[in-house]
Amino acid sequence: MRPSRSEFLDLPSIRLHVRRWGDPEAPTLFLLHGWMDVSASWQFVVDELQRDWNIVAPDWRGFGPSQWLNRPYFFAEHLGDMEAIVDRYAPAGRLRLAGHSMGGILAGLYAGLRPERVERLISLEGFGIAPTTPDMAAERYLKWLGELKTPPRLHAYPDRAAFARRLLKSDPFLTPDRADFLSRHLARIGDGTTRSGEFRHGIIWNGDPWHKAMSPYLFRLEESMAVWRQITCPVLWVAGRQSWIVRDFATRPGDWEARRACFADVREEWIDRADHMLHHDQPAAVAGIIEKWFA
Repeated sequence: MRPSRSEFLDLPSIRLHVRRWGDPEAPTLFLLHGWMDVSASWQFVVDELQRDWNIVAPDWRGFGPSQWLNRPYFFAEHLGDMEAIVDRYAPAGRLRLAGHSMGGILAGLYAGLRPERVERLISLEGFGIAPTTPDMAAERYLKWLGELKTPPRLHAYPDRAAFARRLLKSDPFLTPDRADFLSRHLARIGDGTTRSGEFRHGIIWNGDPWHKAMSPYLFRLEESMAVWRQITCPVLWVAGRQSWIVRDFATRPGDWEARRACFADVREEWIDRADHMLHHDQPAAVAGIIEKWFA
């Protein structure tokens, strides 16, 4: 495996961990992880890249070695962190952004908010979450109020091998060796609960349990679509053929096409034998797509 190195970016209200691979003098490529993921899970893709890159892969606040806030998180905070990260690592020139899931959503929003800064963009299954309607607001606020009284907890596994088995069970395309690697980065030692609700010290997900809490604010698809229409760079959507995201879109006829139409220059790539975590499932294919798009 190609070695990575760790750096920390100290902002006024948060300390962020940034993982680096490659030659700092090579072209810069930002790899942005998704929800309940960590920067280290890009390792499989990095190992498949054929050319030299200066790779910058942050851990979002509340994930991995970045600072955990132990309180509710708000999506806009990640956008603020992203601006600080690109200001630090690419203050001049235009950006190459590749983001998975939540990271892809953030990359797409940033490209619309700062179109002059982004050269090209890849969204790996980061096409925005399911739409909401105003009548959902009351239930959403009530659930949020309840979670403030009873903070969420993560499931505790007895050991990392059990955590790896859980990953293999939920992803039929993940290999045992990759699951073992992920169990050492996607998980940490901490306090959680068993399936019966019993409190236990063990192996938990490497993300602040407050990320599991319901946001009080509805996802407003129309706002995201308005931002996407401001993107001027070429955009590539990448999806897994067997992804639950694709199946979810299939339940809403026309939604995929409506979102895609917001982008002035958008193309699609599909990866076979890949679920939502396609950078875990088919890293060679993902690496090939990245290098073709940015090179």
